[in-house]
Amino acid sequence: MTTAGYTTARFGAVSVLVGAGTGAYPYANSLRVRGADTSVVVDPSLGLLGCAPPADLVLISHTHEDHIAGLAGYDVPVLVHEADLAALRSREVMVRGLGLPPEAVEEVDAMMRDTFHVTGRPEATGFEDGAVFDLGGRTVTVVQLPGHTAGHCGFLIEPDGFFFIADIDLTSFGPYYGDVGSDLTAFEASMRRCRDIDARWYGTAHQKGVIEGAAAFGRRLDGYAEVIGRREAVLLAFLGEPRTIEEIAEHRLVYRPHVQGPAVMPVERRTALRHVERLMADGLVTQAEQGRYRATSGAGSR
Repeated sequence: MTTAGYTTARFGAVSVLVGAGTGAYPYANSLRVRGADTSVVVDPSLGLLGCAPPADLVLISHTHEDHIAGLAGYDVPVLVHEADLAALRSREVMVRGLGLPPEAVEEVDAMMRDTFHVTGRPEATGFEDGAVFDLGGRTVTVVQLPGHTAGHCGFLIEPDGFFFIADIDLTSFGPYYGDVGSDLTAFEASMRRCRDIDARWYGTAHQKGVIEGAAAFGRRLDGYAEVIGRREAVLLAFLGEPRTIEEIAEHRLVYRPHVQGPAVMPVERRTALRHVERLMADGLVTQAEQGRYRATSGAGSR
């Protein structure tokens, strides 16, 4: 079924509100879940502007602009994990968390305001891992999956067996851990936690949509996780001679060379540094001289 800015697909009592381009950024996939007493919308995205389905409660998986652009349509309680709450309450805090150079802050803030309609929700409240929302004959349980952001969460909806994993999105782009508050190790642990949850359906926030069955999901997750290893292989090859973090960032581990934007180089620098630090801890990279890093002789056997 198509409604204004989204297409609806049903999985049990869970409605997936599929954004334009199958939820490709700047759009995303939202959820609507109805119980006997309460209805919930999860991650109201850009496609819901002007056509927001009714809800008694809004749950946010994490505070990124593509997951909250449709909040303007809701004058109901809004909740997010405590670790992402300050960013949801204030657009200034949200933009600061992107770690942009000073000259880019005004441009990105204007984009958040004008394109994504982010105003900040100072009345929003927080939840913690394991919180359960009883909708009446149906529950939504918070499963914290940090790494993408500190407060990134999934939601397990029962008895339908639908597990929304948000931006563990299984796309070929791979895991994103480039914000100031992101964490590579935590992201890997979150992917392992996803494997431990046996669901009928696994819903993503972007193009891959909904995967049916734990076996199929596991295969998709394997391919997604392998992107991290490929990034490290590219980095180790590049560190055959001493390089600075800036040189690694220019070489690109995350974005393709043609991609431009104010966040690209800050994300590349943070991603490069996180991988270099981990490879140094593993003995595969060493600091050849102040500020320059190179692969060790044993790195090729990784």
